[in-house]
Amino acid sequence: MKHIVTLCVAASIGFTACNSSHAEKTGKDKLQPVAPDALKPAVVTEAINYDTDDPCIWINSKDTAQSLVIGTDKDSDGGLFVFNLQGKIVNKVTGLKRPNNVDLAYGLQLGGTATDFVATTERETNKLRLFRVPDMTPIDNGGIPVFDDSEEKAPMGISLYTRAADHVIFAIVGRKTGPAEGYLYQYRLEDDGTSHVKGTLVRKFGRYSGKKEIESIAVDNELGYVYYSDETYGVHKYYADPAKGNEELALFARTGFISDHEGISIYKTGPATGYILVSNQQKNTFMVYSREGSTDNAQDHPLLAEVPVSTIESDGSDVTNVALGARFPKGMFVAMSNGKVFHYYDWRDIQRIIDRKH
Repeated sequence: MKHIVTLCVAASIGFTACNSSHAEKTGKDKLQPVAPDALKPAVVTEAINYDTDDPCIWINSKDTAQSLVIGTDKDSDGGLFVFNLQGKIVNKVTGLKRPNNVDLAYGLQLGGTATDFVATTERETNKLRLFRVPDMTPIDNGGIPVFDDSEEKAPMGISLYTRAADHVIFAIVGRKTGPAEGYLYQYRLEDDGTSHVKGTLVRKFGRYSGKKEIESIAVDNELGYVYYSDETYGVHKYYADPAKGNEELALFARTGFISDHEGISIYKTGPATGYILVSNQQKNTFMVYSREGSTDNAQDHPLLAEVPVSTIESDGSDVTNVALGARFPKGMFVAMSNGKVFHYYDWRDIQRIIDRKH
């Protein structure tokens, strides 16, 4: 899931029970147990109603220690849950029809007011749903239809791209299945004249292997790239700006995954440096790749480290480099886990593993 923001762990027996139940439910026999040396989260959130899938982090510019995590509850009677940095539920939107992934953007002009908002895919209605942050008021006039011209709908992945040149905001949307070319649709988001958001289709792009599905999408706003996980195949890279064309720039993360490529998040260490983290879902690890590429090729993203986590079968994640109070002074990594929860990790713990392995 995610664009860059500039700038109580359960007992092991509990994890084992959750792991076993989910494996039986999904039939995924490749799921491995948590590694003995797996990182422990600093915070495990309160449980939601049905099934966590994807989080995003909203940075409170007035007080970063009051920032929020917003995550999906994926069900036919699902919703969006809002957590504080202590993992407590502080707000929610319910009654959504299988919300899948979620992302956020800052400063969309609505009625002359700069508005922060989250967007989630509502799979059973084939719409995007948009809510103002932090109060979670709907701003979409009931939802924005997507994939209208295709029989293959069922939106799943979502990432929001803010173009640096003019601050125009786009939604890049994936779906359960689609064609070999033009799998992703990109919509320009703007005020419809009534202080609600409308979406206008601006392009169709993106290769698809046909092996499974494309769910996780992440945008690097500063560098202008979009990445997406082609499950069991690899991670694709394109320009996020539709004006720059539909050429595939890179395909990486082809090896080391025991099954699905899932959540993508990007940690920034400088204007053009940092890490791309990709969930190795059934192995309960995150693969860490170079954001800037190799020394002689910006489109070559070498593997730097593999980070074992206590998170079980993670679909979605987000990360920020912004200091979020004393507990997360170098930022925070958030990942969905089985058990209807999200895990918060202190970035310093992840950085130590990267430094040791790289």
